[in-house]
Amino acid sequence: MSAGNPERPVRVEQDVSTATTTADPAAHEAHEAHEAHEAHEAYVALEREVALLLRRGRAIQGRLAGELHRGLDGAAYGLLVLLDDAGPLRASDVVARLGLDKSTVSRQVASLVDAGLVDRAADPDDGRAQVLSTSEEGHRRLSEIRDARRARWEADLAHWATEDVAALGELLGRLNRLGEAHEDQVRGVPAADD
Repeated sequence: MSAGNPERPVRVEQDVSTATTTADPAAHEAHEAHEAHEAHEAYVALEREVALLLRRGRAIQGRLAGELHRGLDGAAYGLLVLLDDAGPLRASDVVARLGLDKSTVSRQVASLVDAGLVDRAADPDDGRAQVLSTSEEGHRRLSEIRDARRARWEADLAHWATEDVAALGELLGRLNRLGEAHEDQVRGVPAADD
C-alpha cells in the first residue's frame, strides 16, 4: 500500500528480462552471453580510451615541460609535479614513485636543478642521501601552468554538469589508486591497511 493512500495498493512492475530468463534456461544463457559480450566491449573501449589519454598526456607533458624551461624533457615535468605535490622527497623515493631507473631520474633532476626549478639538499636523517624539493621559482612557474590547465579544463567542460566532472575526477582517482597498488605489488611493497 502506498504511504499517501492506505486504501490504494502499490503496483509492482517486474523486469521483463529477469522474468523471461528465469523461466527459460535458454533465454537465461543468451542473456548471460549478451551481458558477457557487453562487459568485454566495455573493457575494450576502456583500454582504447585510456591508451589515447596516455598518448595525449605524454604529448601535453612534453609541451608543458617546454613552457617551464626550453629543452626540458617531458618526464622532468612529471618529476617536478611529483615534488611539488608530495615533496620534499629523497631521490630513491622519486625513482620508486615514478617507476623510472635511477640514471633517468638523475638526469632529470640535474636538468631541473640547472634550470633553477628544483633544490637539492642533504637529507638530515642520512647525510649520504639527498632530498629534492621544488624551488620557489619552480613552484611559481609550475603553479602558473597548472592554473592555466585548470582554466582550460573549466572552459572545455563548461557544458558538463558539475556532478559529472566530480564523478570523472573520482573515477580517475580510483583508477590511479588501483595502478599505484599494482606498482607497489610489483615492487614488493606491502599493501596499506584500510
